[in-house]
Amino acid sequence: MQASQSPQTPLASRTAATTLNVKAFAVTCALIWGFGLFALTWWIMAFDGATGQPTLLGQLYRGYSISPLGSFIGLLWATPDALVGGAIFAWLYNQLGLWFSS
Repeated sequence: MQASQSPQTPLASRTAATTLNVKAFAVTCALIWGFGLFALTWWIMAFDGATGQPTLLGQLYRGYSISPLGSFIGLLWATPDALVGGAIFAWLYNQLGLWFSS
């Protein structure tokens, strides 16, 4: 008697499993980066105090600094930035996956 063998999955269904949902990935990136920057700003303020001085991120996100207002400005800049970046990354990942699988 032969051991039961799992049915072979066609190539199309195997490649479909390796694609990313672009909207879900983009929203996840936006939430993690936006609230991560917000929390990191408050973490730094808890230990070093609010400096209000411009930072390297402040050059990218205008108005961002290590301050209570700066944490909200950073949240407002980082969320759409990561949303667009995450969408581009997921779309590119899916395109390259299709290109390399064929």
